[in-house]
Amino acid sequence: MNFVGIDVGASTTKSVIINDKKEILGYAINNSGADFKAAAEQVFDKSQERAREKVSDEWVVMATGYGRKNVPFASRTKTEISCHAKGSFFHFPQAHTLIDIGGQDSKIIKVNESGKRKSFKMNRKCAAGTGAFLEEIANRLEVRMEKLNELASKSDKNIKIGAYCTVFTATEILTKIREGVEIPDLVRGVFGSVINRALEMDPLEGNIVMTGGVVAYNPFLVSMFEERLDRKIYVPPLPQITGAFGAALYALEAKGGRHA
Repeated sequence: MNFVGIDVGASTTKSVIINDKKEILGYAINNSGADFKAAAEQVFDKSQERAREKVSDEWVVMATGYGRKNVPFASRTKTEISCHAKGSFFHFPQAHTLIDIGGQDSKIIKVNESGKRKSFKMNRKCAAGTGAFLEEIANRLEVRMEKLNELASKSDKNIKIGAYCTVFTATEILTKIREGVEIPDLVRGVFGSVINRALEMDPLEGNIVMTGGVVAYNPFLVSMFEERLDRKIYVPPLPQITGAFGAALYALEAKGGRHA
């Protein structure tokens, strides 16, 4: 029997397959689009195709994320807060603060020494400080999203850019361009605003772990965060699938559920 975590986020959907040794056999990531059910089915199929060894025909499937109710083949569901805490604690089994920066929201989750969630804060009302925020800025600057990390790493200036509203920040970017600020400096400033948003959400306690798609594709953002805090930040091997991996771990614990 294998165990599957499906994380249906507002922007991307992730699937992770593990065995009873908690080893990842295969995983997949795809855009969520307008049909969460179809997105879940697609990543599930892809994760099976990409598995590094033959997978079982028997499953326990745990769904999580914004669209977890749209996965009809799931055995059970679990909140994304619990699954992110679970996946993060697997890699870093100690009390820590988890910062997850996703496509549409950011989360700060406090995990205790037993791996249980103590508290959490979510940035739901505005996309500022999320992947959607960076995507809007990339479009405004006419650069590809995958180039942001490289551009930011070329700058050593600390340009202050607002962190509260995507629309206002885009307008502020235009003002900076008119003033002659170089694009690498602007991107580094935008990364700085993402950091500011996280710092404003909740006090950061103990060890700090960062996950999410923004972290996966922008390691320089983590370096900037470490410089700001003057401390090491921990990142799991596959930061974008932490929630799906946590869901798979819960599926393993709930192996008495129905099979998909």
